[in-house]
Amino acid sequence: MELSYILNELGEDRELYFNAVAPPILQTSNFAAKTVADLRHMLQHEPEAHLYTRGNNPTVTILEKKIAALEGAEHAIAFGSGIAAVSAAILSQVSAGDHIVSVKKPYTWTNALMKRFLPRFGVEVTMVDGTDPENYRAAIKPNTRLLYMESPNSYTFELQDIAAIAAIAKEHNCTTIIDNSFASPINQNPIALGVDLVVHSCTKYIGGHSDVMGGIICGPRAMINKIFEREYMTLGAVLSPHDSWLLIRGLRTLPIRMERVAANTRQVVEYLVSHPKVAHVNFPFLPLHPQYELAHKQLRNNTGQFSILLKTKDISKVEAFCNKLQHFLMAASWGGHESLIYPIAAAYTVGGLKPSLPFNLVRFYIGLEAPDYLINDIEQALSEI
Repeated sequence: MELSYILNELGEDRELYFNAVAPPILQTSNFAAKTVADLRHMLQHEPEAHLYTRGNNPTVTILEKKIAALEGAEHAIAFGSGIAAVSAAILSQVSAGDHIVSVKKPYTWTNALMKRFLPRFGVEVTMVDGTDPENYRAAIKPNTRLLYMESPNSYTFELQDIAAIAAIAKEHNCTTIIDNSFASPINQNPIALGVDLVVHSCTKYIGGHSDVMGGIICGPRAMINKIFEREYMTLGAVLSPHDSWLLIRGLRTLPIRMERVAANTRQVVEYLVSHPKVAHVNFPFLPLHPQYELAHKQLRNNTGQFSILLKTKDISKVEAFCNKLQHFLMAASWGGHESLIYPIAAAYTVGGLKPSLPFNLVRFYIGLEAPDYLINDIEQALSEI
């Protein structure tokens, strides 16, 4: 299916809404039936019918069709946030007494789900170094039901060999789920590599304007319909029609934004790699990166995220560097038009909390600004180191 068709036409039956170029926001909670027989049909076919916006809404359906097609999936289901999608996908595959093998250092709230929430309900989780697929195999137990990936994963951006881990899962009759938010469906399609379910935080690249939150699960129609009937309808973490409309708007420019972000990021990384005040750059597309070949095998292009280790052992200097940046916002998310930093130092407290990541690690996201504009800003801020 052509990319241009997916982004501009798929799911958009314009003759149904006065041939409007942009689809309408069907801001309604209910859909009426003319007869009892009609209502009965709607109740019996709710995964496809429009009965109640907590289940299906036409504006949301357009978004789901487009992202499913971008991922090469049969079907998709949208949620109110990325972690809602992650949680529903994981919960759909496990019961009390089951076991999950997950990559270490996933997204913060995925980590919390794995370590704090699931054990309360009798689900065991083993976290492994995902850079070697055999670590997944070694951690599998008779009660293992799910192998979870996030490639590249958060903050330090190690990759997993998606096809190899998916093959291991099939050998052991396990489901695979991957968080593909880092890459977007433009740059990586895990279903083609054998993965069962793909999740996205649509808040990031898909939205692209830092003004909407959402999440989505893509996969086989039977698996998605099962999630709809259980986790989705029961827990109610639905995406609103208006937010769906904003995400459809974001999809229109997704390819060109990803291309610009990738080019800008390469220039900024090239500057930082050779800087004497930067100890290390975590970026899989550097030729000396140990997973450089795997990055080119799985990803069509780089994206905007990387992290650096500043060459200092003084947390106050890390803070001074971050505070002196004038054109980078300090924020927790990424994927919009604006460039951001997230310093791990912010999570450290005097005499208290000390995360597993070093305090001199700063995560960057490069947006749509001119690279020289950003590089000059970093240069003046590095004077604090």
